[in-house]
Amino acid sequence: MIGPRAYLILEDGAVFEGTRIGAPVEAAGEVVFTTSMTGYQEVISDPSYRGQIVVMAAPLIGNYGFNPQAWEARGPHVRGFVVREACEVPSHYLSREPLDEFLAGHGIAGLTELDTRRLVRHLRIHGLKRGMISGSADQSTIDRVRDLPELHEQDLVGEASCKEPIVIPGDGPRIALLDCGVKLGIIDALRRRGCEVHVLPHTTGPEAIAAFEPGGVLLSNGPGDPAVLNSVVATVRDIIDNIPVMGVCLGHQLLALAVGGRTYKMKFGHRGSNQPVLDQLTGRVMITTQNHGYAVDPDTLPSSVEVTHVNLNDGTIEGLRHRHLPVFSVQFHPEGRPGPHDADHLYDEFLDAIGVRTEVTHAEAR
Repeated sequence: MIGPRAYLILEDGAVFEGTRIGAPVEAAGEVVFTTSMTGYQEVISDPSYRGQIVVMAAPLIGNYGFNPQAWEARGPHVRGFVVREACEVPSHYLSREPLDEFLAGHGIAGLTELDTRRLVRHLRIHGLKRGMISGSADQSTIDRVRDLPELHEQDLVGEASCKEPIVIPGDGPRIALLDCGVKLGIIDALRRRGCEVHVLPHTTGPEAIAAFEPGGVLLSNGPGDPAVLNSVVATVRDIIDNIPVMGVCLGHQLLALAVGGRTYKMKFGHRGSNQPVLDQLTGRVMITTQNHGYAVDPDTLPSSVEVTHVNLNDGTIEGLRHRHLPVFSVQFHPEGRPGPHDADHLYDEFLDAIGVRTEVTHAEAR
């Protein structure tokens, strides 16, 4: 691909040169990487990536193009997108446009022909960094990168959450979904089970949630540092005594904070669709889709909560369950998108907790 040269500059002074694709603008944010080999449109539109420049570790991206069926939100959420090789001629019957055109059409800066192997190794060794995609790599640009706000200094959940309640009709149980930046895959997992889903802004308080008379509450995924979401944590703390609750990703972290635990920022997080997780209650190993940069500190959890799932790569907590209440959470995404559906049954367990059981076939889950 022939295009203008541009750079990814990290706050530690590291500079990576590539060819610009997408919109001819600067992009700034935390630089993260995902090991997913497919699902790049789902990655770009995942609200959990808000505030971040995403690096795809797989070398060839864009080979099946972009289509209207692969969105995880109403539009992209990444600040920037970095790949080793951007496919210029995608091949798929649903494809509408190649990667370059897609990024340009949505105002997203991108880079290709960049040594992503070296970049990912740098982030794994030195930890995630703030960075900027720019046409310049001089000292003044590096200084601007170092002045960028940290994730905990930004209201990313406020940007990603819905502003007004949204109702998805269904004949089954009523679920209040607290939207901290929810993926459409989670909503679809509930919809396929016949649920009536009320998607609520993250600012919705416990009284307002109770007014909907839901059978259960689902705490969604979302971007940023969970420890700054004090009002949401207070809401979760108020509702867990009275109603079944399931947390996913950020929702898992919020639940841990609500019961008295603490979270911490990981060196480079888990992002990809190949993370092995052990269910300690059954001994079953699942391959899961994950996108998170924070984890729950096991030493801070109260005795009323037990760890149900652990990551087999690094031993971090992947799931929690309250010993006395119908409340549980997982750090990974049971619905996949992109990724396997090994853990899709956890949505059925949520419905079991509220007294409803709906079978979904594997084909329907896809």
